[in-house]
Amino acid sequence: MNTLLFPDSVLLIFCKAPIAGQVKTRLMPALSAEQAAAAHRQLAEMTLRRAFKLPLCAVKLCCAPDACDPFFHQCASEYPLTLTVQRGRDLGERMHNAFSDALSDYRHALLIGCDCPSLTAEDLRQALQSLIDGHDAVIAPAEDGGYVLIGLSRPQPILFDGMPWGSERVMVDTCSRAEQGGLNLSVLPEQWDVDGISEWRRYIKQIDVLME
Repeated sequence: MNTLLFPDSVLLIFCKAPIAGQVKTRLMPALSAEQAAAAHRQLAEMTLRRAFKLPLCAVKLCCAPDACDPFFHQCASEYPLTLTVQRGRDLGERMHNAFSDALSDYRHALLIGCDCPSLTAEDLRQALQSLIDGHDAVIAPAEDGGYVLIGLSRPQPILFDGMPWGSERVMVDTCSRAEQGGLNLSVLPEQWDVDGISEWRRYIKQIDVLME
């Protein structure tokens, strides 16, 4: 087994169970509920392949609404990851809780979703290296005004409480809060994620390149 490049770090991957009608609903009605769930599953599988392309660090798959779905158990059988359950009333609370739990066991933690085709293994390596180099936080902005990755070396509730999730102000507000909190923030190159049907078609068009 390869020695981990960042043995004191952990990658947290937020993932919903691929249940028709409950995931990737913005791909509907262009896709059926079943097709949207299959798209979600495909993106999640791509994310896991990226996470393990390099021997980076420990990986935790943070499941919602729980870890009982057969898909999650399939992931755990195929990859050396740990299944955990997202805890919290909204996205911000779930993210903060995930960081708090992870940073009680590791010095550094990254958190990503499972719908960003442009995020590479090298991007993950650079993000972890930013934390190792002394940055308090690292973030990768998304084209839609949000972000696709965030990493911390200690819990930072200021970055998650009351954030306007889903709006185009998430990245701007996060950077502003980081500055207010005196955090040394590393900003990585901009990425794109799959929210609506246009991004899904973009993904399908580029899939051969993205799978390399």
